[in-house]
Amino acid sequence: MSSSSSRLLLRNARLGPGGPLRHVLIVGGRVAEVAAEPPPCDESVDAGGGTLLPGLWDAHVHSVQWAQARRRIDLTSARSAREAVDLVVSRADTSGTPVAFGGSGFTVGYGFRDGLWPDTPHKSMLQAAAPDRPIVLVSNDLHTAWFSPAALAVVGRGEHPTGVLRERDCYDAMAEMPPPPQDELDRWVAEATTAAAARGVVGVLDFEFADNVTDWTRRVGSRRIDVRVGCSIPVNRLEEAIGRGLRTGDPVAGAEGLLEVGPVKTFVDGSLNTRTAYCEDPYPGGEARGLLETAPEELYGVMALAAGHGIDPAVHAIGDLAVGIALDAFERVGCPGRIEHAQLVRPEDFGRFARPGLVAGVQPAHAPDDRDVADLHWRGRTGRAFAYADLLAAGAVVELGSDAPVAPLDPWDGIASAVARTDDERPPWHPEQAIPLPAALAAAARGRTEVRPGDPADLVITEYDPAGLDGDGLRRMPILGTLLGGRWTHRRSI
Repeated sequence: MSSSSSRLLLRNARLGPGGPLRHVLIVGGRVAEVAAEPPPCDESVDAGGGTLLPGLWDAHVHSVQWAQARRRIDLTSARSAREAVDLVVSRADTSGTPVAFGGSGFTVGYGFRDGLWPDTPHKSMLQAAAPDRPIVLVSNDLHTAWFSPAALAVVGRGEHPTGVLRERDCYDAMAEMPPPPQDELDRWVAEATTAAAARGVVGVLDFEFADNVTDWTRRVGSRRIDVRVGCSIPVNRLEEAIGRGLRTGDPVAGAEGLLEVGPVKTFVDGSLNTRTAYCEDPYPGGEARGLLETAPEELYGVMALAAGHGIDPAVHAIGDLAVGIALDAFERVGCPGRIEHAQLVRPEDFGRFARPGLVAGVQPAHAPDDRDVADLHWRGRTGRAFAYADLLAAGAVVELGSDAPVAPLDPWDGIASAVARTDDERPPWHPEQAIPLPAALAAAARGRTEVRPGDPADLVITEYDPAGLDGDGLRRMPILGTLLGGRWTHRRSI
């Protein structure tokens, strides 16, 4: 962080969207003064009329998976299983050099969405295209992994009938994949934090399925890390975390103020694209309503145990029945915490989000990404899908995230999607659920709405005033600089 005695002055910075030009003094990692005339300083930087905002947080990332996805074969353009196979085979390194898994020899693709595909993924398609090569294709929502026969053999599932693993089977199999060397993976993660800082990010809430407190402590001790991190606790490590005395919100010792203990993550259901989100109405073509990952009594037990030891729950709930179950559990336990995603909500449940201490962690970039799948599988209910305006109107506290790598770790993508409800040439999808720009910026900054004396100097300077931009302009917002505790983590042209 910045020196306790140095005085950094940001001159000619526009104070928030549509705000006045001011001079902002930073001392000891905090905003010391906001002035109409330049105060004395040790270093002066002219912001050139750029807009100064509170630094942005991504309230839902999977850091290791995002770091690896940045190096995997991109399958987002695949419109069928056959196209996905052709993409991965044509772009794989035919020399046998491994892709994204260090010395494992695996070829890994990422980002397919099979909810609208006309054909069905199967291990035989990968085998026919690349005989005996270990290939794994991971879906965009991380809830499905498609393995070739050779890859199935490595993770001990050689007899799996299709090679397409969903939900818990997917998570378990991916955990058994040979990882890259730890130092290499840490380097990838550190590089991803620097890339995030270049988009104005000062912090992330990491929901990686790992011992995040230990992993991030190691990274902070050995590498430059350019964001603050909330280190979540996977539910299968809850008792271990209790034994270690971890409590949500506590700083992590020896981490230079960069790390804090996050919530414990548990699942009620699956996802929309995998058709495992747990819903009141069945999916088209059958009676299936999705997958209930955790029964209500089990969820209550986990949440009560966590809350009794100072650990807040973060509950994954996407379908409307799952969201209702999560809300029931919070009301029963009476604790603070988070509901992650809340993509489909029953009309009677919106007001229940207003309970004290509850945060709705949502990912607005998913709305334009999933609009076609939602129109098919949630037909007749999409007016209450990704319903951010209704959540805010009901009094919910909303925080924005990306769910990276499900969407890119870029808060401007989420802000633009929340405001414009589209990311292509099509008209906005359910524009009544768009939210105003000030609300989106606050939800992307952990509730901070302005730059004030005494605040941490976690700040971003944008080239343009966000108030004058449409969705496309917001999405492409150039970042002049990002400060973390008064330290430059990104600086361009100022």
